[in-house]
Amino acid sequence: MGQAMSAAATVRRRVAPRPWVGAVVVPAGQSTHPGFEGATDGRDGPHAEVVALAAAGDAAKGSTLYVTLEPCSHHGRTPPCAEAIIAAGVAKVIIGVTDPDPKVSGAGIALLREAGIEVSVGCCADLVSQQLAPYLRHRSTGRPFVVLKLASTLDGRIAAADGTSQWITGDEARLDAHRLRADSDAVLAGAGTIRADDPALTVRLPQDERHPDDTEPLRVVLGSVPAGAAVQPCLELSGDLGVILDDLGSRGVLQLMIEGGAMVAKAFHEAGLVDRYVLYVAPAFFGGDNAQGLFAGPGANSINELWRGRIVDVARVGDDLRLEIEA
Repeated sequence: MGQAMSAAATVRRRVAPRPWVGAVVVPAGQSTHPGFEGATDGRDGPHAEVVALAAAGDAAKGSTLYVTLEPCSHHGRTPPCAEAIIAAGVAKVIIGVTDPDPKVSGAGIALLREAGIEVSVGCCADLVSQQLAPYLRHRSTGRPFVVLKLASTLDGRIAAADGTSQWITGDEARLDAHRLRADSDAVLAGAGTIRADDPALTVRLPQDERHPDDTEPLRVVLGSVPAGAAVQPCLELSGDLGVILDDLGSRGVLQLMIEGGAMVAKAFHEAGLVDRYVLYVAPAFFGGDNAQGLFAGPGANSINELWRGRIVDVARVGDDLRLEIEA
């Protein structure tokens, strides 16, 4: 399953709103075989299972198929993967997680079992669920998976008293943040941040990290900005944040990255709409209380009112730290 997940990771940025799925076919009686790999082929091509089965050819008969997501059982852009698995003569299918899409949602598993194929579900489910979290959230709720990205000093400040805020973190952390942008289908910032900093909100990665089929995330602004702003063309939205997430979900946005500023961050945080916080922390201090904090406005009045999450990952990125926090 780890091999299937690695295959899936290579295609994430060029398949959404389809799920990035990986599959591996292991021929019968050859447990040490490296396996025939497959991954979702772009936005219109075959699914991972079909790619892996094609690579295996006749070796698929009697084989074991590992796949990160439940095989589909309906006609969409491509024929049902469950039918292709049955036709190939696969003996056993090991699945990471079931597909919450109402068009699938257990139907693929049922079709395989009805055909006499042994099916096991839940292999490395926690890891697969983490890899597919944006897709699973979108298909379960209709809304995107929301990532709030912040960069601060050690004393929790994101901008100086005079409003300057660029380059708190180092080059490596900023590059890592661009990778996070590239993994997102949309990037959102407040109109105040756009007017103050005039960011383009585009992905800037080294050429060797780009693929011809990679696309730029949709740029979203809360409020309105001048026609000549670097972020244009962009989608300008306002109103209830839940309705905005519904709107973006209907546009096929699986992951939304919130880039700032402090008022927008506070609004999504306070509304409980953030799924994952990614905080880059630089080894620096403003050394006072006149610099801008991570969130604008009043916070908890009592220690008993603190919002508490759990740290799911910590990594050193250059001279900085990257913390990932979930509720």
